[in-house]
Amino acid sequence: MDETLTAQPNVLDQDCESRQALDRIADKWTCLIVYALVDGAARHGELRRRIEGISQKMLTQTLRSMERDGLVQRTVIDVIPPHVEYALTPLGRTLIEPLTAICRWAMDHLPEVQQARAAGV
Repeated sequence: MDETLTAQPNVLDQDCESRQALDRIADKWTCLIVYALVDGAARHGELRRRIEGISQKMLTQTLRSMERDGLVQRTVIDVIPPHVEYALTPLGRTLIEPLTAICRWAMDHLPEVQQARAAGV
């Protein structure tokens, strides 16, 4: 029997492919794109304005990776001029709760983190 079909994923195992999924969702830009798409589809320019500090290149790369991984759906709207919208797929929507919680944690605990940094802890 093929061992890869029965083995349980283990992100602590350096050879486990689940680390690729972890790399994708633990990425800062992926987290912020999911957070920006919580309320629905958005165009590239809208995402760039919402996510301050992301370059056009990084946004494009991250959206392509997220699309490849099945987290984001890219839809070309047939109007003149044509434009593209990005939306979370059903799989991508499963990330809303955990990644929103991480974003909320970062905002809620910022003073404590800043205090620890200032204290040199």
